[in-house]
Amino acid sequence: MKKTWPIEIDCPNCAAKLERALAELPGVQQVSVNYVQKRLTLEAADDQFPAVTAAVLAKAAEIEPDTVIHVGGAEETHAHAGACHDGCCGHQHDHAHGHDHTHHHDHARNAGRQLAIRVAASIGLLILGHFAPWAWLGTALRIAAYLIAGYDVLLTALRNIRRGEVFDENFLMAVASIGAMAVGESAEGVMVMLLYQLGEYLQDKAVDKSRANIAALMDVRPDYANVLRNGEPVRVSPEEIRAGDEILVRPGEKIPLDGVVVQGNSTLDTAALTGESLPRDVAAGDSVLSGCVNLTGLVTVRVTAAYGESTVAKILALVEESGESKAATERFITRFSRVYTPAVCIAALLIALIPGAVTGAWSKWVYTALTFLVISCPCALVISVPLTFFSGVGGASRKGVLVKGANHIETLAALDTVAFDKTGTLTRGVFKVTEICPADMTAEQLLMLAAHAEMHSHHPISASLRAAYGEDLDAERVSEVREIAGQGLSALVDGVRVLCGNARLMQENGVTAADTAAAGTIVHVAAAGRYAGYIVISDEVKPGAALAIEALKQAGVTHLVMLTGDNEAVASDVCSRLGLTEYRASLLPGDKVAALETLLGEAHKVAFVGDGVNDAPVLRRADVGVAMGGLGADAAIEAADAVLMDDDVGKLALAVRLAKKTLRIARQNIVFALAVKALVMLLGVLGMANMWLAVFADVGVAMLCILNALRAMKE
Repeated sequence: MKKTWPIEIDCPNCAAKLERALAELPGVQQVSVNYVQKRLTLEAADDQFPAVTAAVLAKAAEIEPDTVIHVGGAEETHAHAGACHDGCCGHQHDHAHGHDHTHHHDHARNAGRQLAIRVAASIGLLILGHFAPWAWLGTALRIAAYLIAGYDVLLTALRNIRRGEVFDENFLMAVASIGAMAVGESAEGVMVMLLYQLGEYLQDKAVDKSRANIAALMDVRPDYANVLRNGEPVRVSPEEIRAGDEILVRPGEKIPLDGVVVQGNSTLDTAALTGESLPRDVAAGDSVLSGCVNLTGLVTVRVTAAYGESTVAKILALVEESGESKAATERFITRFSRVYTPAVCIAALLIALIPGAVTGAWSKWVYTALTFLVISCPCALVISVPLTFFSGVGGASRKGVLVKGANHIETLAALDTVAFDKTGTLTRGVFKVTEICPADMTAEQLLMLAAHAEMHSHHPISASLRAAYGEDLDAERVSEVREIAGQGLSALVDGVRVLCGNARLMQENGVTAADTAAAGTIVHVAAAGRYAGYIVISDEVKPGAALAIEALKQAGVTHLVMLTGDNEAVASDVCSRLGLTEYRASLLPGDKVAALETLLGEAHKVAFVGDGVNDAPVLRRADVGVAMGGLGADAAIEAADAVLMDDDVGKLALAVRLAKKTLRIARQNIVFALAVKALVMLLGVLGMANMWLAVFADVGVAMLCILNALRAMKE
């Protein structure tokens, strides 16, 4: 069993620390504490889940007693009701139940007002202390100003030390600011604490804003559905609708559930699902997907899937769960921050002791070491890297590409090989007659015989023959129809025995068939024991497929392979028309897995793109499985790591470009944050940087990295 709950936690360090502690609990199969999305996801065995949940809440209360985990609807259970200080430096929370927008905005306003009061009071007391007539009064006023500015940081640092969690932001800020007060730089100590509090507040606001922006991109959840009861529309929650119910969708409303139009016609805005701005016309008999917006007409829709199985529910679940799979870059930053902070604390101690002992200028070198500590906070990295990947996933979703985790973003960026299924992926899966080659009769007569012989068959090839004939078929002209497995069929048409099928059918009946290398499915026809000719039926290449292949090449994918069950002639023809680098033909589903294994064995980063149920094993085996989502099978979508919502294979190149951009931004943030910190640390050691600049190197760099991370949402 897996469940996800909202969590109120306002610092990335405590989120990482809590995740590590919870992962070690007995019975926990998987746990993720996502700071950016404010979500805790827990997976455990069904029979152990209640006990494991209780253990998780107890451990959370022990490790992070001020963090709140909402594990129920209206009746929520909290790890603790208080304020989260560890790493967020005392940003207070209103812990009323519920997570509506009003509550969030009220909380943000309260936090802003409290910070403004603290800043004003601290600066006022600091000024009074400067002009105090007695030294003892000035000292008392400055200490009061400092305590108002940072009492929560000090308390959290003491509590963490008592629990054995020494090296975090609170400890760094407490030591640095107390040290500044001790060496006579009281004004700087107070102002550094205030600037840090202000920077953390702005940092939290920036992360909240980015989260809201990404949520707005995926605003596809329907608020209600108008279900028809006794012919009258009744507004209910989409979760109450069942398959078979009929709903009324007015202009301007979102389609709440997947279904089929039974009455009316309209134009739909599908941008929220596919990223396409071009509206789509629908009429009675057309399928519609939840999340689309009805633009023009009133339509009645018969629901085909309950809300939990609808397109919009699946999309929201995929995006919400995308943060559970961390990218290698994220995991590296988490490990890096665990050793980084203790290392800089030791370095700061050495900076204070060794030069101080050599020169005797203890005050100077203690101040330098304290400045070094302020610079060292790893916030910029711990926040911006996960936020970058989250933004990348959100940006891809906006364009109609659902990526199921940050780890798949990294793999997409590294792709050099893409293997495609043919039918339904590169071709439309719609067969049509492309060539008629009669032997001793006209083309019209040959097609008439084949269409009548196949008129009762439900095979797609039979349908294409009937469509090509285009005239009304007379059932009275046809009798004694017999299907022959794996070969074709036999029927009497106007009293003449007609055979339609493959070369083996002709051979079995003593008819010599023409030898042809035409690309497509060959239907040989014989009448009255004599060969009458053959008809070529081909699958249409999707419009834009060739452009999609070219776009992938431009995106850096050099090896483009088609894996198909079709024969050599068909595969070769499609490969040459689309500009693929190679193909493997006449493959069974198991053969496709073997062919993919060969590509993986050649040290390629391989994506497989498919849409059918039989593609599920190959999708799972590839480095990245990409399913065609609009018309693709549920099994393929479930097995895939990414889903192209509108069946446009061209979106894969877009996904690769977005992935490369996301990874590039993550690396930019890492390099920028470390470079600035290293530079300011060096300036601090040389005595050229004070604590004011140190605060910029911490919260200022974090803000810049957050703003840079948001660029990953845009292509």
